Amino acid sequence: MLKQRLQQKLLQKLSPQQIQMIKLLEVPTLQIEQRIKKELEENPALEEGPEEEDIPSEQEEDQFEDKDKDQEEFTLDDYIEEDDIPEYRLQSKNYSKDEDKRAEIPFSVGFSFQEHLESQLGLRDLTEKQLILGKYIIGNIDEDGYLRRELVNIVDDLAFLQNVETTESELEEVLKIIQDLEPAGVGARSLRECLLLQIEKRDDSQSSMDLARKILESYFEEFTKRHYDKIISRLGISENDLKTAIEEILKLNPKPGGDYSDPFSKTSQPIIPDFILELTEDGFDLHLNSRNLPELRLSSAYNEMLDAYSKDKSQKKEMKDAVLFVKQKIDSAKWFIDAIKQRQNTLLLTMNAILKYQEEYFIDGDETKLKPMILKDVSEMTGLDISTVSRVANSKFIQTHFGIFPLKFFFSEGLQTDSGEEVSTREIKKILRDCIDNEPKRKPITDERLTEILQEKGYQIARRTVAKYREQLNIPVARLRKEI
Repeated sequence: MLKQRLQQKLLQKLSPQQIQMIKLLEVPTLQIEQRIKKELEENPALEEGPEEEDIPSEQEEDQFEDKDKDQEEFTLDDYIEEDDIPEYRLQSKNYSKDEDKRAEIPFSVGFSFQEHLESQLGLRDLTEKQLILGKYIIGNIDEDGYLRRELVNIVDDLAFLQNVETTESELEEVLKIIQDLEPAGVGARSLRECLLLQIEKRDDSQSSMDLARKILESYFEEFTKRHYDKIISRLGISENDLKTAIEEILKLNPKPGGDYSDPFSKTSQPIIPDFILELTEDGFDLHLNSRNLPELRLSSAYNEMLDAYSKDKSQKKEMKDAVLFVKQKIDSAKWFIDAIKQRQNTLLLTMNAILKYQEEYFIDGDETKLKPMILKDVSEMTGLDISTVSRVANSKFIQTHFGIFPLKFFFSEGLQTDSGEEVSTREIKKILRDCIDNEPKRKPITDERLTEILQEKGYQIARRTVAKYREQLNIPVARLRKEI
């Protein structure tokens, strides 16, 4: 049964201006320059340069709108609701998390890794079938240069997909030809095979190379686990012999395809700092990096057109469309200028709060002086919402007198000491790295010993937490850090 009733609701909606501001806040300096240039191209009511004094005031425009309301022919609400919706409400060209980023056009040119291999394969004396098999195998080689798919599965793939009957032994013969191509080690099915292929290609009869070959062939597992004592006792060699052989192995390339990666697969993105911080005799000088950002103003020509149309009493259909277009472009330009100004103010407000909170650190860049800081701390200092602070910190960088850092670098959790003082986890990580950098390489410090060292310094921390921080620093376990 259908019922009709009146109901009042309190809804929170974002205006187009607010949405535009939120999206511009996330955009870093390099992309904001591109965004402003694009807006200048699309909106003729927006110009570069300082504001002019003779631009009609908002009061004059309000008078014009009042005249329209008196005539009741059309109003601001009318043209917003018409089919001719302003362009800014239909398009969203900013970069943000909730949008698919536009594909970047790379500037690098060259051959892909697979094309490089196929060009070499074409120079070999192969039958037509071998060439087909070779190209299919090359197509299955990944960007590191390895063949990850089993030959028995490739036999089935060729039968079903290309209607080519072959055998595993026939594929093995073609694979041997591919493994003879450049770079050395390509087409290997394991790290061990990759390193052995490179040793075979070097054609070096030195005793150290022979020993390196023996280690990879017979004691590869002991080598990867760094059980050097076992290798020395089983081969009956000296420690210096083993050290020389390991040095030869370390010269080999574990990823032969790395130097021939597809130039179209990645594009380099330069880092341009959004903030510049300078330490002067009078203190800190923080400013935005806006040297390439043009000044924006409303077009005087469009304001004059709007003023002229307001004095025209004919009110023809063509005149109404012209006024509609001019008002849309001027409104869009105003909102964009306001959004850019608000973005700059919000960025400076947030960065000044971070600077005040981490003032001791910014003096000399000592990580141990970093205080625990989360988004909520900055939010309370600035009065901004946590989500706004998060957008400011996202993809933004600051240039200091000791390096360029992402804003996220200054945020970290806290950990209490024996005295009840709260310290940043970055301070813990700095101590861990210093301990590992200065450890004896023959007998690296274990996680248990690292925990004891930190506890002796007054940091109450568990061994699993030490292991977590070590992994975050990309430092392997003690056994894998062992050197001769």
